[in-house]
Amino acid sequence: MNHSVCVFHWAQRNADYIIPLYCFDPRHYQGTYHFNFPKTGPFRLRFLLDSVKDLRATLRKRGSTLLVRQGKPEDVVSDLIQQLGSVTAVAFHEEVASEEKTVEKKLKAICCQNKVKVQTFWGSTLYHRDDLPFSHIGGLPDVYTQFRKVVEGQGRVRPVLSTPGQVKPLPLGLEEGTIPTFEGLGQTEPVEDCRSAFPCRGGETEALARLKHYFWDTNAVAAYKETRNGMIGVDYSTKFSPWLALGCISPRYIYEQIKKYEAERTANQSTYWVIFELLWRDYFQFVGLKYGNRIFHMNGLQDKHVSWKTDMKLFDAWKDGRTGVPFVDANMRELALTGFMSNRGRQNVASFLTKDLGLDWRLGAEWFEYLLVDHDVCSNYGNWLYSAGIGNDPRENRKFNMIKQGLDYDNNGEYVRQWVPELRGIKGGDVHTPWTLSNSALSHAQVSLNETYPSPVIIAPEWSRHVNNKSSGPPAKGRKGSSYTPRQHKDRGIDFYFSKKSF
Repeated sequence: MNHSVCVFHWAQRNADYIIPLYCFDPRHYQGTYHFNFPKTGPFRLRFLLDSVKDLRATLRKRGSTLLVRQGKPEDVVSDLIQQLGSVTAVAFHEEVASEEKTVEKKLKAICCQNKVKVQTFWGSTLYHRDDLPFSHIGGLPDVYTQFRKVVEGQGRVRPVLSTPGQVKPLPLGLEEGTIPTFEGLGQTEPVEDCRSAFPCRGGETEALARLKHYFWDTNAVAAYKETRNGMIGVDYSTKFSPWLALGCISPRYIYEQIKKYEAERTANQSTYWVIFELLWRDYFQFVGLKYGNRIFHMNGLQDKHVSWKTDMKLFDAWKDGRTGVPFVDANMRELALTGFMSNRGRQNVASFLTKDLGLDWRLGAEWFEYLLVDHDVCSNYGNWLYSAGIGNDPRENRKFNMIKQGLDYDNNGEYVRQWVPELRGIKGGDVHTPWTLSNSALSHAQVSLNETYPSPVIIAPEWSRHVNNKSSGPPAKGRKGSSYTPRQHKDRGIDFYFSKKSF
């Protein structure tokens, strides 16, 4: 069910001994490309360590184990080929982005020198690269909706392969290797935060348990389209992305389970919307294939020149959640303290960084790369290009209104008060705009602007339209409480990418 199964199927048929191998590549623990933030943050590292431990445990139950090494894969594989002297093939999944492709090239060169066959597989997307209804990746549409319609109309999803009950053994005399610690990788273990919307652990076992919970135990999936813009709690969205990013669960397995759920329980817009989101993930992978390194270029996919700033004082306010705009600050603090942020939050903080502050979008992309537990190169950079207005669809250049968004999706201010405790004394929706409150209201709430909480680093003119019509009343009736999305906004999520209405 994890996405490496096809590698195992091939190896089982073509070898007497199989060595499953994971390398902790030192390059993953250095700095990001432009701004030298740590490349792998504490939450993703914990999730990865969990996943490696879980994979080893699963393989042990099947007569095998996972070899773990610290080092560059090309060096580790070279050493193993020398040590064993009888390696016939090296098999792996192909990746999309340039750093990963460089490692693949080096691996192929090592194998070529040693006359060892290389067998590669494509496995991270719902629709296989070879099954796309375009004669060449250059024919990939530059608008998601066009891609989706063509693929849904003409594409097919390959069936899931069963997991082998027994895996062929390792040759004798190999040390399985110890799984490194946080300290061994130059990291400190993250502290648990009870407010986290993603308190889950890594590994296939946990991924399958999450799917069972979200689909079969709670039927939460049947209301996904209504709840997915939520911000508080674990079950407002599927939360599959961290496991998908590491390959602990395959999009094809999720698709198969959705189809089974639709046949046995209910099929509605919500169940379809899970597939819709998996297709977004596919789309960004294929955009990465089509455009190569342009997904990292400052001017984006269409070579659009924008005079981005790199004001590090402003950037620090954004990354630390000290902009003075509570909806932005709450989201940024949640990210720093848990490694997770809702889809709704990501769209808003990205719009704020690029459109309100005018800062280089790559600052934001690299900060997300550092901290996100579900970081996926193509999805992260693809989404940032969209937010910056330099993605594939040049018509898209929306600026989000932070106050309107805050009031739409956190109407009563509960999310802001959860992550910005210094504003807890401000009741209702007023918490989104503390700088507009009277001195007596602020002192009553024990808030002192520029002392206990900053004044906004910027005030956009369009915010004023939403300052005086805030509702401080209770949230809309319904079992979802204040994280429930108001009816008129429920379809707005990912439509952000291709609807032309202004928000």
